[in-house]
Amino acid sequence: MTLDVAVLDWVVSIREPWLTDAVAVFTRTGGGVATSLIAAVVALLLVRAGRLRDAVFVAGAVFTGWPVMTLLKHLFGRVRPPEPERLLALQTESFPSGHAMTSAILATVLVAVVVRTWPRGDRRRTVATAALATYTLAIGLSRVYLAAHWLTDVAAGWIFGIAWALGWVWFVTRVRIRR
Repeated sequence: MTLDVAVLDWVVSIREPWLTDAVAVFTRTGGGVATSLIAAVVALLLVRAGRLRDAVFVAGAVFTGWPVMTLLKHLFGRVRPPEPERLLALQTESFPSGHAMTSAILATVLVAVVVRTWPRGDRRRTVATAALATYTLAIGLSRVYLAAHWLTDVAAGWIFGIAWALGWVWFVTRVRIRR
């Protein structure tokens, strides 16, 4: 039995109706529409605060991450976990998890903005970083709980998402964005 199958069997065994309902609602906050909306709002707030570089960074990383994730899904073409274990009707490929990838991109770029905003030792920096890391971890695990993805799909989503965001960190720190 593979790790993916063992984890799927375990999450199916611990499901409770109330928890399934809560996870199904929460998982929506990590999808492409939700993360794009969050990125757009944050980018607009950053523009308003005169932080154009950070606004372009947040919006650019999130909005370009979606097509990259879609391309990766088509390249790998992995099938999702089987029904009836899978609680969501989904037609796209499974690898990598789009929710894990897009939430990881969003969380990573927001952590980078937080790190540039608040100095080391500032409690807000620590709390925001922990909250963003917890958010993307919970989104990924929600996808496994709902059997929308295998555990390895989620882990790959986190890895690809963090890598994509760090590529944007590199880009933004090397290219001066002019008004």
